[in-house]
Amino acid sequence: MTPLRATRTRRQQAGATAIEFALVASIFFMLLIGIAEFSRVLFYWNTAGEVTRLGARIAAVCDVKDTTIKARMTNLMPKLQAANIQVAYEPSGCDADADVARNTCRSVTVSVTNVSVKTFIPVVPLTLAMPSFTTTLPRESLNSSTGGKICN
Repeated sequence: MTPLRATRTRRQQAGATAIEFALVASIFFMLLIGIAEFSRVLFYWNTAGEVTRLGARIAAVCDVKDTTIKARMTNLMPKLQAANIQVAYEPSGCDADADVARNTCRSVTVSVTNVSVKTFIPVVPLTLAMPSFTTTLPRESLNSSTGGKICN
């Protein structure tokens, strides 16, 4: 090959490496962002499970109203709204009388429903609906504890 022809060939292929890098890098960064977003969604799902356990524990141990339980839960997971949280005592209505203060309750169930997570994927933004999370705890001291770290 003559020197003139070799120089011309190198000039024609000078941008090929940059184009190949751009193609490979764009795929790599899309995968990297996708993995990070999937991890963030799983973090929210795990937090929602932990929030239901916290709410059920507070409801079972502390003599507090549902609004206090929901406030503690939304402090741990700000994405939650009070409308997404349900607190139910078994048998129903056992928490209505303030004098007995849930003495007759056998268990408490706390649920988180209708929560969605929006992703930040650049090309394809998604909104993923989280599954419902429910925790049921049996009666421990549904009327006795009014103070302590978990109740405040």
